[in-house]
This record gives sequence, structure tokens and C-alpha cells, in this order.
Amino acid sequence: MKRFHVHLHVDDLGKSVGFYSKLFATAPARLEVDYAKWMLQDPPVNFAISTRGSPPGIDHLGIQTDDPAELAAMKARAEAADMALLDEGETTCCYARSEKHWVTDPQGIAWEHFHTLNSIPVFNESAPSASTTAACCVPAEAAVAPSTEPAACCTPTPRGKPTGITTKTSASCC
Repeated sequence: MKRFHVHLHVDDLGKSVGFYSKLFATAPARLEVDYAKWMLQDPPVNFAISTRGSPPGIDHLGIQTDDPAELAAMKARAEAADMALLDEGETTCCYARSEKHWVTDPQGIAWEHFHTLNSIPVFNESAPSASTTAACCVPAEAAVAPSTEPAACCTPTPRGKPTGITTKTSASCC
């Protein structure tokens, strides 16, 4: 099964948790000081909000898969369609360890395709592994030139998604 994913940035987490809990008629499945997530069944959606340093609004959209084969099929479909793709592989973000990749629509909206492997107690783990192109929540400069110093995982970053995902257009050479 696939589940639609929406991640919004909010100014006031408490007010937003109150609003969305009433809207969805349920409490969040995960609640942290800077993050809340509802795993709704009807309709199936992973709806997340956070206060991680960006202006209020849509951070990114996505599709969460229950099965790694579904994720692989989505990646193959994006590659076959010649979409610019950022493959993070196994990474940590949003209090979870996931396998993921990203594409960006023509308007610049990031789409995250991911399969959650397990839950973790922090927003992201501090040091990105060498096998990832860019850790989801690591500042862009650290993603370009990884250092031996751990990333500041507890400091809010401007975006929850990687920056610099480009779109491919018919005029594009790559």
C-alpha cells in the first residue's frame, strides 16, 4: 500500500496540533517539541507538521510505501521518465530511518518517495553515512562537503528536504 505524504511548516506547533487533531478527529501518532505526525487511514495519508526554521506553508509532498519493492518501482518509473532524481538511499529524518529518493515538479515542489524502516528518538542522526548523497536534515554546505564533525541535528534547518534538486526540462542538456 502507498500513503500520500504532506509536510507543512507551521508557526505555532501547539495551535496547529490542536487544529489538526480536531480536523482529523484524532491525536497525532507522533508528537515532539518541533514535529507532529498523523498516520490517517481514511484517506491514507501521512500528514506531518514542523517548526524547523522555514516560513509556514508546504515544505514537500510525497508518497510513502509499505514495501521496498514499491519504492524501487517508483524510482525506476522516475528514472525512465528522465526526471532529475536525488537518491539519498538509507537516511534519517523526521524521527525515522528511511530509504528515500526525491524528485521536483516543474514549479519546484519537492516530492519525497520513501519507505520507513524504523523510528528513531531524534529528528535526524548527527553524522550522514558515506553512502548518502545528502542527509535530509543536514545543512546544504555539509551535504556538499561532508566533514568529520557531526552535523547539528538539533538545530533547526531551513528545510526538511534536501536543497538543490533540479528539474529537467526539454531545454535542459542533462
